[in-house]
Amino acid sequence: MLLKVGELARHTGLTVRTLHHYDAIGLLAPSARSEAGYRLYDAADIARLHAIQALRLLGLPLAEIGAVLDAEGGSMPAIIARQIESLDQQIAQATALRERLGLLEQRLAEGAQPDMKDWLATLEQMTTYGRYFSPAEIRSLMANWKQVADRWPPLVAEVAALMARGVPAGSLEVQPLAARWMTLMGQWMDGNYDLVTRWGEMYRREPVARRDDGPSAELVDYIGEAIGIRMAALLRHMRTDDFARLGPPPEDEWRRLAAELAALQARGVPPEDEAVRAIAREWVRLFDAFTDHDPGIGARLMQAMAAEPVLQATAVTTPAVRDYLLRAMNPATAPRSA
Repeated sequence: MLLKVGELARHTGLTVRTLHHYDAIGLLAPSARSEAGYRLYDAADIARLHAIQALRLLGLPLAEIGAVLDAEGGSMPAIIARQIESLDQQIAQATALRERLGLLEQRLAEGAQPDMKDWLATLEQMTTYGRYFSPAEIRSLMANWKQVADRWPPLVAEVAALMARGVPAGSLEVQPLAARWMTLMGQWMDGNYDLVTRWGEMYRREPVARRDDGPSAELVDYIGEAIGIRMAALLRHMRTDDFARLGPPPEDEWRRLAAELAALQARGVPPEDEAVRAIAREWVRLFDAFTDHDPGIGARLMQAMAAEPVLQATAVTTPAVRDYLLRAMNPATAPRSA
């Protein structure tokens, strides 16, 4: 069946002028002409027109469509596959946009109605975050932030005080703060080392990501150098996926147990005494929970603590109390980091 240009225009929803233009630029030439000179389009022409429209929906300019069709020989499966891929991308973009709007809605629900300046600042921040994190990751960071927000200001103040005193970032004096910083980041980022790395990269590169009341870029670089030293020491003995398995370190409980051990040691109580061994068992229980009950992770962390002075600088026990603890542990119980 052959269709005249007007008939083809009605069937496709295009204008006659558009079809004439396609003919003029050599994109869709009719296969035949009537005796009166009218354009006539056959089934192959209609299939090519469908391909043209499909590629137009993909966003290809007319100047490129002819080359694509010629290269693929008008292959409809390939063209349809491209169109499906384009739709998948549009769906993904729409989904991401919807999730970001949901995040904005959540932020609005948590506070007062912002003025235009606040709106623009929020949108700029969200756009920046979107270059480094998925909407799901941003949602998780926002939810977790509530759990750690109150613990950041005092830590930042302590780091700033060391900087003001001129303490080098590589000094062991900085390591306890570096350990606390890493712990907070781990809790905030669900132990995801990749998220922590991306956040640090964004914070250094993007001024809009730094809140007015947040740490300066100089302070982040300072503590980042100390953390880098600490991470290098850990990675000499552990794997990066080990960190995702570690739980929040029970530092308060360990400090309490360390104080009890120190008091018993000062009184001359022998390490084999049941009171000392009870504390040792509690210590082991906490350590096993911290290392996800994985003996391999526990052994690697223990090895790192034993070999690295940088890590020993943040231990909650003195060397003497640590030795006292290790001697108190049951013979069947493997020694644990203290």
